[in-house]
Amino acid sequence: MIQRIQSIWLLLAAVVILGLFVFPYLNYTDLVGLGKKLLVTGSYAAVNNESVKQESYLLQSIATAVLGFIPIVTIFLYKNRKRQLTLIFVEIALICLFGIWLFVSATDTLSLISQSFGAQNIGVGFFLLPIAIIFLAMAIGGIRKDEKLIKSADRLR
Repeated sequence: MIQRIQSIWLLLAAVVILGLFVFPYLNYTDLVGLGKKLLVTGSYAAVNNESVKQESYLLQSIATAVLGFIPIVTIFLYKNRKRQLTLIFVEIALICLFGIWLFVSATDTLSLISQSFGAQNIGVGFFLLPIAIIFLAMAIGGIRKDEKLIKSADRLR
């Protein structure tokens, strides 16, 4: 049943992950004094109050799109709850690995300009990944509740 609460949690997780295309995961100032930001689509610099793309990150873009569409695919597997749970656990593991990849990418970028990775550099994108994991955990709770309801209904028959 698509209209269950876990569908909402999975949809919210997908929206939050796809939000990485909009929100930067790193903000910093380079040696010249230009404000720069890193998104999963690439590196952007502020030139004359406009964002100019300097470098493109195709692999991060593809990985973000795949991570964003796995919860959407999971919604339509409502008849197979075990497969839903498996996909959600795989998604959580992939989000953790993706977060490590973003962290390494951010520290590599900051090491080029001899600036340490700190709280002043963290963008909104880093906070989206844990929020997506929370939504996925809530979807797991909804799926387990459905499984429990189905088992109790089978006992009554």
